[in-house]
Formats: sequence, structure tokens, C-alpha cells
Amino acid sequence: MISKLPSLIKFRTIFFLFFFYAFLNSTNTNAQCAGVDNDFEVCDITDPSSKTIDLFSQLGGIPTIGGIWKDDNLSGGLNTTTGYLNAQSIKNSGVYSYTYTVTGVSGCAINSAKITVTVGGYTGEALITSACSDDAAYNLFQAFNTVNFPSPHQNGVWSDDSGTNSLTANYFNANKAGVGTYAFTYTIPAIGTCIEQKSTVQVRVFPAANSGIPTDLLLCSSSNLNTNFDLNSLLIDEDAGGSWIDNYGTSELSSSADNFVNIENIYNNFGEGTYSFSYRVSPTNPICIVKSSSVNIIIEKQLDFTGASLNVSSDICENEIATAQYNAIITQGAQNIPNGSYNVKYSITGVSTVYSIVANFVNGVLSFSIDRSNFQQVGKYNVTITEIAKTTSLGACNNIGILNDEVNIFTTPNINNATLTIDPVCKGFDALVKFSGSSNLLDGDYKIKYNLSGANSISAQNVSVTIVGGTGVFPIAAGLIQNSGNTLISITNITNVATNCTNTSNITKNFIVNPAINLSDMVVTVTDVCLGNDVQVNLKGLNNFSQITLDYDVTGANTIANQSVVFTVVDGAVTIVIPATRLATTGANTLHITKFIDVVTGCELILSNDTNFNVNEIPLLPTVMDEVSYCKDENKTVADLLPNGPSYKWFISATSTTALNNADILVSSNYYVNETSPSGCVSDRAVVEVTINDSNAPILLDERSGLFCGLDKPTLQDLDNNIDKSATGVTTLVYFDALNGGSELSLLDPLEDKKTYYAFTFVSTTGCYSSNALAVEVSLYDCDVVKYDFFIPDGFSPNGDMVNDTFNIPNIDLIFPNFTLEIYNRYGNLMFSGNKSKPSWDGKNSDHSTIDGIAPNGVYFYVINFNKDNAKPKQGRLYLNR
Repeated sequence: MISKLPSLIKFRTIFFLFFFYAFLNSTNTNAQCAGVDNDFEVCDITDPSSKTIDLFSQLGGIPTIGGIWKDDNLSGGLNTTTGYLNAQSIKNSGVYSYTYTVTGVSGCAINSAKITVTVGGYTGEALITSACSDDAAYNLFQAFNTVNFPSPHQNGVWSDDSGTNSLTANYFNANKAGVGTYAFTYTIPAIGTCIEQKSTVQVRVFPAANSGIPTDLLLCSSSNLNTNFDLNSLLIDEDAGGSWIDNYGTSELSSSADNFVNIENIYNNFGEGTYSFSYRVSPTNPICIVKSSSVNIIIEKQLDFTGASLNVSSDICENEIATAQYNAIITQGAQNIPNGSYNVKYSITGVSTVYSIVANFVNGVLSFSIDRSNFQQVGKYNVTITEIAKTTSLGACNNIGILNDEVNIFTTPNINNATLTIDPVCKGFDALVKFSGSSNLLDGDYKIKYNLSGANSISAQNVSVTIVGGTGVFPIAAGLIQNSGNTLISITNITNVATNCTNTSNITKNFIVNPAINLSDMVVTVTDVCLGNDVQVNLKGLNNFSQITLDYDVTGANTIANQSVVFTVVDGAVTIVIPATRLATTGANTLHITKFIDVVTGCELILSNDTNFNVNEIPLLPTVMDEVSYCKDENKTVADLLPNGPSYKWFISATSTTALNNADILVSSNYYVNETSPSGCVSDRAVVEVTINDSNAPILLDERSGLFCGLDKPTLQDLDNNIDKSATGVTTLVYFDALNGGSELSLLDPLEDKKTYYAFTFVSTTGCYSSNALAVEVSLYDCDVVKYDFFIPDGFSPNGDMVNDTFNIPNIDLIFPNFTLEIYNRYGNLMFSGNKSKPSWDGKNSDHSTIDGIAPNGVYFYVINFNKDNAKPKQGRLYLNR
């Protein structure tokens, strides 16, 4: 504000002293006609005095009136005529200067003076104000009372007290902040002695009315038109409670609260068109305006071209391309197409451009021309109407019915560069003329005119030919070429039957007519075969030919049709080989040679030559067991294999050519057998896996394994315990008393001295004995002297009562197998000499050379020589009592 009264007095005192000083010195200096420079502050902008500050009175010195004021900084607050400053008209706080200039006064050394004014900040009188939520740039300067108070300065800074992040300079984005009450502070900094100024405004944001985002409904008359359509469905995010207005006047809305319309009625009553409806929504606070959104229901009529036609004229021949004119005519079908302007799009095959033209339907007909540049070469062009719609259409409907037409530019036939091929022909047959290389001929039927000269001559013959892929064949009738020799054909004209395009020709070709075929010397023979073998057919008597083609069939048990084979004739003969794969059934067959062709001349002869042959059955694969097993000791031979007999042969391999003899011993191997039928056909070979089972013979644990002491009463089990079975793979051996044909023994059988036992390995899983046996001769005289003792009787009574009739030392032979026994009488005469072979004395003088007869009762003496382990002889006496 402007300084109050004390400040004003201070200012005037200073001004008076300065003026007085200037006056006292006026006689010594030049005059200051404009006054003296001065400065002051205006801090209270609202003070009424700030509106009328007399700057002239603020000048120092004695200013001359009548000068001119200038607003140096264009502050806008100075009336340059009156010199009054209105500080409230200055828009921004700051420092401003104003210059007073006097001209035309003599004696003035200084004719201008400057007043400097510091204008303090003013932030206005804040109000509580309102904004609408759809206002994206609410000017906060609207929130000040400018009716009763000055407008705030514009050089302050706004701050977002509520932290809305929606403030840009002095513009508040209420749409971003949303509904609510927000505070914003406007601040102008201090300047000079004028303090900082602040004003806070409050903005209440009220929700804006939302009539929604409208969309239009585009419909085709052919679709199912809704009879109860909700207009609200054409709005997005609209406020509820609004009202609909019928802008067109369809009378479909019964009240402002009605939002359903019958689209089918609209179309039936008003036809195609655009029907507008508006949705109006009032705000909750009058600060916001009423909102309205308009939607359109657009109904377009579908164009039905069922039965309509497109005709593009016209088809031409190749030589008319440069001058052809093309006009397309569309004629309506069952539906009447309204007169008017239409967009027509069409395409042409082979042309990348889709053309779009505007043309008028007039009384159901629309026509337009097509540039001939689209049809510049031979071919078929399909012109298709892709779319027809009124020029005002939005594209709701698709056309019904496809309209197209074909434009043809036909080739002018030209065969002058074609190649004619005519194979030599036999007399009595048509000659076939073959086109090739005539690439400009379209597939189709043609008429050809030709002449013949040479061995056969005729003019202006017409014939039809069908061309496929640039090639074709037409006949020269046999009746026109009845003479053998060279004939020349000259083609003079060709016409396409379908297009009627025609052209001349000068193509010619020589061909030969050969004499007919003679096969009076030909002989055919066929041999029978076994199933699975090729059949050879021999033809002889063909000395007049070098290469031939034969056509033949086979009927009967097998059927082979339409065979054609080329042969080179060697020494007047050829051989046809019929593969075995074509003769899969046994039985009688007939070979029919149906055609004979001389490859050299091309002549052919239709035949009826039949020759019979048989395909004999091959015996079935012999039935065999997959595997057979024998024991080696059985010595089985090939004769033991089944099947066997005169028709069967056995082989050692699948490819062997030498059959085995029945006496051949079998070994572990695969054996193969086949069967030969009476017709000599041999079956495949069946295989039998033969296994000859054998095992290792056992061995003795050591060299003493067969030695036993008879006193132990050893059995066969004791011998079994002394046999090593580790190499046999079994734990049980079988014993026989002979190597071949012996009896099987039991392990409980006692061992016999000097008897040989035969041990075989027996495998229960195969039922086979080892082919080799372990032979063990047992000795029972292996008794240990230390371990065993014997009893020497002290008498005997040889009286024939079968009790103690001999003198016998039991078991001595087992302990001392080499013992000797000597018995003497009391006279020292030798009565008996014994050993293991003669161990017992019967009381007779059997060993005394001089004494004969029966020894009398009495005492006798014995001497035993042990002959073992250095044992000393033993002597003793015995008593004989009869």
C-alpha cells in the first residue's frame, strides 16, 4: 500500500528541504525545469489513494508545469495527460519508472526528471468457487472478487495445496482431479519494503453431466431388425435418469422415460434412411451444463441381383485386338433397382487393379465401358462385379447375387511352324498324322483341309482333329492310301470349330505306305512251369523281321491282359518271358497272341494264335517240428528226421545243392527239407533245429578214489562220493555194471573187489546220458593196518558139520592182501601154504609133499608173513580136533 500519513509527511519534509536548497543555489547553477528525480513505494494496492497518485507532486525541485509524461515500462497505470498513476491498473508487482519532460523553456539545463515507483504485490480477494468435473482448464483467477476489489497481480505463483497434481500455471484440471474440494494458494514475493502476499482459494468440483459416448447403429434391411431395441445400448458410460428425444419423428418413443424403439416398424413405415435420437442429461449442480448425445440408426436397403445379368461384349479373334470395343451392361433381376447414382467395383482376371466407377441405373439398366487395354492378349478374361452400392451408402449391406461374364480373345490358329509326324503305315490301315509343336493352338476341335500327292493323290479333303496341349492326331483313311510307296500330304487351311477363327497353312509331310505282314512260317511253343517260375514262350520262323512288337493276353488259371512287348529278332526267333509274378495261380492257361507289329515298317497284323501251358503247383512247405533233440549216445541219423521218404530231401543248409544220405549221423545244427512233386516241382525248404545233447563224463577226485577197505562194507555211494562232478554240471550220476547194455546199479549196492563200475552223467532236462563214461575198477584191499585188526582162531574142527570146518583168519586178506600163511606139524613138516587166493586150511596135508591124507588131531603151528609196512611175521599154534 502507499505509505500512511507519517511516511507522507516524511516525504514532504524531504521535498521541502530539497526545494529550498535548490532555490538558494539557483543563482549559481542552471535551472532544473522538469524537477528532480524521486522514488517511492506503493504497498497497499487496495487503498483507494493508490488509484490517483499525482506523480507531478512527487517530483523534486521546482518543476515547470505543462510538461509531458512517459510510461517508460509501459506499466499501463499512468494517465500521461494528467500525470496521475493508478497503481490498481498495473498487472504485476515490480519497479516501474515514469519520465517527465519539459520542452521550450529557456535556461533549462535539465529538461526531464524520473519518478521510480516500487509496486508491492497484491494477490486479490479469494472466494470459494465451483467448477465442473469436465473442465480440463479451470482458470483459478476466476476465484477472486474483482467486483469489490482490484484484480490480483499476474506475476505470482500458484501452489497445489491439496496435491491434486492437476495444476498447470493458473489452470486447474478439474477433470483430472475429479469431484471434491481443493485448495490452491497464490503467492507474490516481497519487493522493496513491501512484504510477501498470499491468497488461498477453494474450488469445489461438482460432477459434470455425462450423456455418454454415442455410437451409430448401421443396419441392412435384410438383417433381423430388432423390434424392441434399447437406445441405451448405443451409449457408453452415460448417466442414468436422462431422457430420449426422437429427432426424426418416428413416434417410437412413448414418453421421455422410454428408451426402446421398434426398428422393424421404423423401416416398414419410413424405409431406408437415417433416424436420429438424442439422450439429454441434467447435472447435479447448475455450475455444470446439460449434456446431450445423439445417436443414429442407419438402415440401408440390400440390393438383390438374383436373376440379374452382366453382359460384356464381345468375344473376338486375335487379329481384332487393336480395334475391339467393350461395353458392360448390368440388367436388374427380380428386384427393381432404384434409379440413381451407384458406385460399381469390378475386377478382371489377370489385372491387379480393382476398378471403381460411378454410373447410373436407369430403368433397371446400368452400363459402362471397359478400356480395351485390359484385353491385350489371347486368353479368357473374367469380368466380375465385386460391389454395387448407392453413392450415399455406408456399406451396411452386401449384394445378393454374383455378376460376372467371360470375355474371350481367341487364338488365330497357325500351324505353319508345327511338326507333322506320320509313322509308316501298312497297306489297308489308316495313316495317323500327329501334330506337335503347334503351341498357339488352344485345346479343342479343329477342321483341317488337305491334299495328297505322290503314290496316292487326292484334293480338298476335310478332316476333324482334336488338339490337346498343342498336339493332336487325325487319320488319313486307308481307302485314300491304297498304293505302297511315298505320299505327300499338304495342309492348306485350319479352322477352330468353337471360335470359327480360321487361317491358311502351307505345312507338308512325306510318309510311306508299306506292304502287309506275312506270318505263315511262325511257330509258337510254350513249356509248362512250376509255380513261381517265369514262363518262356518261343517264337520261330520270323526270318523276315529284325524287330517286332507283340500284343498278347493270358487266360485260364491266370489272367494277363493287354501286354505289348518289343523284341529284337535273332536268327528268326524271339522269346517272350512271362514273369512268375503274373502267374500266381496253378492250373491250365492259354497264351493268346493278338497283334504282331513290324517295328521297322510299323505294319501290324491282328492275330488269333492260342497256345496252352500249365502252371504246376509247388508242394506245400513240409510240416516239421521246429526243434528236435536227441542224445548223442543214440547215434541218430538223417533217416530219423521227419518227414522222410522218396519225395523228401534233407540238406545241411538253406542253399546247399547236395542232399544228405539217410545214414549220415546227426549233429547239432539246422537241417532243411523240401518235397518234390510228381511234376518235378520242389517246395520251399522247411527248417528243423536239431540238438544233439551230450555232457561231460565224471572224473575221479584222485588216483586212490577207487580204493576201499572191505572191512568198511563200502557201497556204490562211497564210490560216488569219490567222483568229481564239477565238470558235469549235475550232482547225480548214474552207474551201470557194463559200458554198453549193462544194468543200472543202486547207490546202496555194496562194492565188489576188482569189479569195474561205469559212471555216466545224466541230464534230467534232456533225458540223456553222457556219451562217455568213467570206468572205475574197485579194490577192497586198502585197509589201514593201524586202524584195523584181525582175529586168529586157536583151533578148528574139520568134521564136515559145516561149523568151523576150516582154519581161516577172517579179513586178513583185506588188511594184508599179500599175506602168506604156513602151517607146520610138531615135527616141522609143512602142512599147508596159503595166501589171499587160498586163505583156509581144511585139515588136509595139501601142501606136504611126503605126507598125504588127513591131518590127525593135535597141535599145529602157523607162521603168518604180512608182507606189508615191514610188519614182522607172526607165529602161533592152533589145535585141530575132529
